[in-house]
Amino acid sequence: MKDEGKNFLLFAVFAALILFGWQIIGAKFFPTANPPATKIVDGKSKPVDTTAGPAGPAANRPGQIRDREKVIAESPRVRIQTPRLAGSINLKGARIDDLVLSKYKETIAKDSKSIRLFSPSGAQHAYFAGFGWSGDGVTTPNADTVFAASAPVLTPAQPVTLAWTNPQGMRFAIRIAIDERYMFTVRQTVTNPTAAPVTLRPYALISRTGVSPDPDTWTDHVGPIGVFTNGATYDITYGNLQGHEATFFGKIFGNIGKPGDNTFDSKGGWFGFGDKYWLAALIPDSGAKMHGGFRAAVGDTFQADFALDPKVVAPGKALVSSVKVFAGAKETNTLDGYEDKLGVHLFGKAIDWGWFEVVEKPIFKYLDFLFRAIGNFGVAIIALTLTIRALLFPIAQRQFASMAKMRVIQPKMKALQERYKDDKARAQQEVMALYKAEGVNPLAGCLPTFLQIPILYALYKVLLLTIEMRHQPFVLWIHDLSAPDPATVLNLFGYLPFQLPAFLAIGVVPVFLGISMYFQFKLNPQPMDEAQAQVFKIMPWVLMFVMAPFAVGLQVYWITSNCLTILQQRLLYARHPELKVPVAK
Repeated sequence: MKDEGKNFLLFAVFAALILFGWQIIGAKFFPTANPPATKIVDGKSKPVDTTAGPAGPAANRPGQIRDREKVIAESPRVRIQTPRLAGSINLKGARIDDLVLSKYKETIAKDSKSIRLFSPSGAQHAYFAGFGWSGDGVTTPNADTVFAASAPVLTPAQPVTLAWTNPQGMRFAIRIAIDERYMFTVRQTVTNPTAAPVTLRPYALISRTGVSPDPDTWTDHVGPIGVFTNGATYDITYGNLQGHEATFFGKIFGNIGKPGDNTFDSKGGWFGFGDKYWLAALIPDSGAKMHGGFRAAVGDTFQADFALDPKVVAPGKALVSSVKVFAGAKETNTLDGYEDKLGVHLFGKAIDWGWFEVVEKPIFKYLDFLFRAIGNFGVAIIALTLTIRALLFPIAQRQFASMAKMRVIQPKMKALQERYKDDKARAQQEVMALYKAEGVNPLAGCLPTFLQIPILYALYKVLLLTIEMRHQPFVLWIHDLSAPDPATVLNLFGYLPFQLPAFLAIGVVPVFLGISMYFQFKLNPQPMDEAQAQVFKIMPWVLMFVMAPFAVGLQVYWITSNCLTILQQRLLYARHPELKVPVAK
């Protein structure tokens, strides 16, 4: 009894550490879900503003930050019109600085505004792409140069050329084309009609004021991102660019960007700024050598830029360079398509899949296929669960058979433990001999569980990272499967006017999860030790609290899996009733 009391006390301490410590550790290393898309007030579901836009709070600059629409109206522009993008190109400075993602909304409300990605300099959350040339002894365009446009609207069928001639007669032209999705192709040309050669360096940049409102975590990198000569880099943060050293945990878990400018010499690749769901990236010509990277300006303005090697433009000749600019949503199939069709090296790495990409990508592809076929994402998750459990069924059958055999031999195990209660080593030897004689492998029952761990983690990452899951409804009050259940039980679904702390915000779906785990655990063989039996009785409810902040889609998967496990166990015991009969002492 003394040992049992000690074991139960240790479990109680462990459970408390899980409940309270997880809130701190999980936020950094395992973020649970998106912010809720809805809230329950007086039993009714209401939309919640879940985003402040791609750029986070900018520094307060009295007299400098002005109304966005007024800033846009102050300069001549070329309108952008595509199936997925809307906005305009600023002819003053040749900047793409007004861009809205038409397909994506800030909230699930019907009148919600579309996500804004780019805003002009002078407006809040300034964020734009710019292009130009640098050189000595020659007048080049700058931020105040006003270009002439060949057409008033940029569409996938109609590229636009911006042109300007300097006092020496040199013509600078920027031809901008856009596809049906999010890729701009920019062709820069400078023609030298003078009698003297000139040396020029084409450049391109993305400037951003303010950091992302999305958290940068060990599970999902948010911030400066790119693929250079040595592959993808997720190590540079906004803090690094501002001169901050990586934190202790950052050095351990990969956040090792050096303080200050982070620059690279590379051939091809891509780089820019990534949010959880949005990306703005420069993609230099794959055959051009460039020097580029990330830097911070005064305040909270950050820049990704590159310049090509300087080249001499002989009299009567022209210098041509090209760059692609991606500005849009991090749709998995879109990124992979650009990687395959346009040869953008490792462009799919814009999504921080991590070490389990080999599992996560197939699960996403299959889940996306099911969703397109079924039309409901929650039902697609249930179909995914059925598929996985069908594939694991033979292993699960062996697991349950092993567990049933363990139940049968429990009286014999209890007798051996009683006989050798003063000799723990001998008792262990006798139990192992019993396992061998009865043909029981106590570890066999763990195999399906171990196999499901990477699957569960992969689904967690898919729900956490992929924009395809954002704002996907299921049934009734579940309007976003990538967010926690908003129908919290302890405040009576919003009828009681108070906010619950995070660890007590238990929704209806997590309660069903706890119930399903309870009945699954109840069908398992009961441990011989009473303290262990108590632990197994409490564990489902501890896990219910732990899982409550996670995405509802993950909980739907787990509930479905638990229900299938219960059905399989009942099927096994119905087919082999003798396995439920304990062996006489």
